Amino acid sequence: MKLVHVDNKNRRAFVNFYKKQYLNDPLKRDSLSGLVKGLIYGKSELCKSVDLEPLMVVDDDKIVMICMLAFAYRMSDYIQIGFFESEELNMDAFKLIMDRAEKMARQKGASKISASLNIHVNYGLGFLAGDYDKKQSFGMAHNPEFIHKYFELNGFKAIEMVSYKKDMKNVDELLSSDVRKRLETRYNVRPADLSNLKHECSIYTDVNNQSFGDHLFYYPRKKEEDYELFKDLKFLLKPENLLFAEKDGIPVGFMLWYPDFNQLMKPSETVGLRTVIKNKLFSGKINQFKIVEMGVIPGERNKGAILALFDYCFKCTKGKFHNFESGWILSENTKSKNFGIKWADCESKHYKAYIKELSDEQV
Repeated sequence: MKLVHVDNKNRRAFVNFYKKQYLNDPLKRDSLSGLVKGLIYGKSELCKSVDLEPLMVVDDDKIVMICMLAFAYRMSDYIQIGFFESEELNMDAFKLIMDRAEKMARQKGASKISASLNIHVNYGLGFLAGDYDKKQSFGMAHNPEFIHKYFELNGFKAIEMVSYKKDMKNVDELLSSDVRKRLETRYNVRPADLSNLKHECSIYTDVNNQSFGDHLFYYPRKKEEDYELFKDLKFLLKPENLLFAEKDGIPVGFMLWYPDFNQLMKPSETVGLRTVIKNKLFSGKINQFKIVEMGVIPGERNKGAILALFDYCFKCTKGKFHNFESGWILSENTKSKNFGIKWADCESKHYKAYIKELSDEQV
């Protein structure tokens, strides 16, 4: 068994192994292999701000495990074990990756190793930690249960996360007419102008960076990175999927939501042009939408901007979907959790991210 560094000769094998974990599985859908390929081939905007070491563990010429070790310049305390995939539990293979991650940490002066963060939270955080028999929703993780043993048995601390679900039948009861009127006098909520995508992405980046500056796994984004992300999604999205809350003409909050595109995809498909065409022709077959991300700048929190965004979103989705699912929320984020508990019907799924603090001898 040996650790192999991915280069031009074997990068296709890396991408194919990644795709193999998702294709033709009735519970999973492949939504990230395009990003993986962009990173491996050096074509993603992210490559300008991160040192990547794509790795494979090979046993008798068979790939048994892959990951990308990543050192993001704006998150310099961490070496990330991202895009981690393993077909079966193999601690010997994982030890090879851990040894290399610790060595990379010493080289970079990093003091922690993270697992499940895919370079930035916008591309994925958290391993599924329950409901392994349920289908994967768009933008969320799905993995074997044994994945957690790699980290639980190697000194990592688990960071708990939860998503929430709500039936759309009773959304009218969430806001009284008086509250709605007060919100309308305070905030203007508008959909994004996708014909001016670069400008709208710039606003998204600014509000995002202000809203999540104190988030455990977040680091500031560059406008070029978010533009690349939305440019890839542009033909799947409608203006109403990216909402901005404005106060006196200044953006103070945002919400990103979209239909659960996984419901349109077959197990053999990778998200792409076919998904776009199906979304145009058969969007009525999607009965769930995802509230992926929302944030409000510090000075406007607890003043109703979140409620205004929810209210506008529910107007857009009323009668079109049976339910919605939130993205993951850190269990330590009590304000967001309380909001989910109050507004949602129930918890949906649980996820775990991992962090390992390195000792002075390891660094």
